Amino acid sequence: MDLAIILAAAEAAEEHHKSEMPFFVMGSLFALFAVLISVFGFKRPEFPGDAGAARAVMSVGVVLMLGAVGSAVYVAW
Repeated sequence: MDLAIILAAAEAAEEHHKSEMPFFVMGSLFALFAVLISVFGFKRPEFPGDAGAARAVMSVGVVLMLGAVGSAVYVAW
């Protein structure tokens, strides 16, 4: 490839830089959630109690995971 094309592409990419803040926020929330459910699981072996609570915890985890991955894809795209 010609160096001028590579430099032009790099310059165009810099102009359309997206903020990485959504990824940092969602990733931090996901990590905090993981630590909290680990602590609850170690302190209370019966956590989360029943099947409904287990589904709720898993649903929150899936939503946070999709938010973190989705924001990473948004920033990278």
